[in-house]
Amino acid sequence: MNTFLDKLQSKLGPIAYKLDSNRYLSAIKNGFFVAMPLLIIGSMFLLVTQLPIDAYTNFMESILGKNWMALFLQVNDMTMNVMTLFVILGITSDLAKYYAVDRGSTQAIALVAFLVLTPITIADSGSFLPLGNFGASGLFVGMITAILATEVFRLVVQKGWTIKMPDSVPSNVAKSFSALIPGFFVVIVFNLIRIGFTFTAYETAQNFIFEVLQTPLLALGSSLPATLIILLFEALLWSFGIHGSNIVGAVMQPIWIALTVENAQAFATGEKLPNIVNYQFYSNFVKLGGSSATIGLAIACLFFAKSSQFKTLGKLSFAPAIFNINEPLVFGIPIVLNPMMLIPFVVTPLLMCIIAYTAMATGLVPLANGVNLPWTMPPVIAGLMVSGWRGALLQAVQILLSFGLYYPFFKMEDSKAYKIEMEGETAYDEDIAAEVG
Repeated sequence: MNTFLDKLQSKLGPIAYKLDSNRYLSAIKNGFFVAMPLLIIGSMFLLVTQLPIDAYTNFMESILGKNWMALFLQVNDMTMNVMTLFVILGITSDLAKYYAVDRGSTQAIALVAFLVLTPITIADSGSFLPLGNFGASGLFVGMITAILATEVFRLVVQKGWTIKMPDSVPSNVAKSFSALIPGFFVVIVFNLIRIGFTFTAYETAQNFIFEVLQTPLLALGSSLPATLIILLFEALLWSFGIHGSNIVGAVMQPIWIALTVENAQAFATGEKLPNIVNYQFYSNFVKLGGSSATIGLAIACLFFAKSSQFKTLGKLSFAPAIFNINEPLVFGIPIVLNPMMLIPFVVTPLLMCIIAYTAMATGLVPLANGVNLPWTMPPVIAGLMVSGWRGALLQAVQILLSFGLYYPFFKMEDSKAYKIEMEGETAYDEDIAAEVG
């Protein structure tokens, strides 16, 4: 087993390192961190309009009128449905910091580049930018735009093609002029891209990216086989002490968030939810207690440990586990480089995924409604908020299953630790007796 783990680590380690150190994936990941608080805020306002309680709905209608939902959905529209703008700001900020170019100028010019690519709809009432292009459907265009615009901007700056003002000029004025030529190049490049697409069957960059790139990736990311492979890869990385969630999240989070927003939009309009797998499925119905659903292991340590080591670990790890933080368990047992604990650590998330997917595919449990909850939301409460009481019940069953899967392996580790402790105490008593004698 150790030989197998060494070989596996030698193969996965370099891949994980390259993914984790890739500046574009890192920027995308950090870009979503910028948008995430706003998505959660928007989701809360969406949830306010969709509580399945007739008395609540009638009360709100009597106070605020028949169109009372629109008063709250405005916040949802200006957060979740324009999420691409926030992601662009986050990505460009991270890349600008990496390249040591002016952050504010880079963000502003990247936004302009995205708006240049965005088609304008002309109607009798005037011209406007469709809101849909700023939500999930425009997400991949926004990410590509943020990266490409920043690359053009920093390339021009590094070439020295900037207007340099005398030292006596205030710094804010000097920054404005230094961004003029790089910004001009960015706008020219993106305007040429926009013009080029008008001569194709796709007509716009949005149509091209959505049909050629985004739609296939969303279809792949929402499939059960692909999700199982991703979870396997994540668990194996964690087993070697590599933060698998960060690496997987950098690649998959854009896809899962887009699927989540699609569900949220359908949920807001009362339509059928389209996606079983999305970010809520992954964070709420697979990662109960943290990566590899270790909440059952935390329960075992807290209530069933015989050794002092695992009793102490249970007290330290249970509270974080409730909020889906499991580093104390991963490194405290440890699970890292532990062949015995590797088995449930890899198997458990796969079973969680299959069970949750099957429950939702068969209609036993409603699909996650797209409400973006903090990843620290405790299980059962999270299930209630995204899938109703049946979601809460599913999570309760999954917690019991997690406990059942981890318990036999925990028991072996605990017994081994207890035996070592007892042998240590016996040896200590013998030493004391010898000294007294």
